[in-house]
Amino acid sequence: MEDKKVRLNKALADAGICSRRKADELIFAGLVTVNGQKADTPALRIDTKNDIVLCQGRKVFFSARKKTCVLMLHKPVSVVSTVKDPEGRKTVLDFLPPAYKTRRIYPVGRLDFFSEGLLLLTDDGELANRLMHPRWHMPRVYHVKVRLPDKGYDLQKTVNLMEKGMKLAEGEELAPVRVRLLKTPKSEQEKRELWLEFTLSQGINRQIRRMCRDTDLTILTLKRVQQGPLLLGDLPKGEVRGLTAGELRDLRRLVGLTE
Repeated sequence: MEDKKVRLNKALADAGICSRRKADELIFAGLVTVNGQKADTPALRIDTKNDIVLCQGRKVFFSARKKTCVLMLHKPVSVVSTVKDPEGRKTVLDFLPPAYKTRRIYPVGRLDFFSEGLLLLTDDGELANRLMHPRWHMPRVYHVKVRLPDKGYDLQKTVNLMEKGMKLAEGEELAPVRVRLLKTPKSEQEKRELWLEFTLSQGINRQIRRMCRDTDLTILTLKRVQQGPLLLGDLPKGEVRGLTAGELRDLRRLVGLTE
């Protein structure tokens, strides 16, 4: 007979409660029960039709789940990429249209407080988990305005270092980063303040900021414009849109999921 049971962490993610990684944390913290007993492992297999699951004291409904959604936000600066902020700052969820306010939507990864650009939001736990996992990491493209420290600064030397794969001050070894000049500078100011395009192939925290810090470049603007097959395009700051069917299909296919 076919085993129709599923892993507890996957069931919670599929129900839109949280990502699979967050589900692991909740389970190990003793905040998930199955039929009145605390679950002690994310690998516990459950029957979503008959087992009663509570997460943080609230019953999880598996069969009543709505179709998942995946949204693209043009995150402005001075916004935190979290569901809540203890300091009371504006979060990315504050930009959700009213129709999505009642859903368990959360950001996929982060853009730091002073960065802007493309950020995905979803209630699809499995998709979010894969998009954040190193195995499925997709190239990310950023447009960055930097200020050179002085007229004699050798930018090409810095670009060569980044493209070869540099080592951060904290000791992390970076994979090669593709860097190109977006616009040929003409004025003296443009020669000191340049727009560069960075294409990253790994997910190191605040990678571009730390690379520029270690090479004496001052970041004036940092904007993510592409993630995998998804382009920010002309989506205005603070605006949200759903992915097209084609975008969602391509995104899911690239992380090993099928429609």
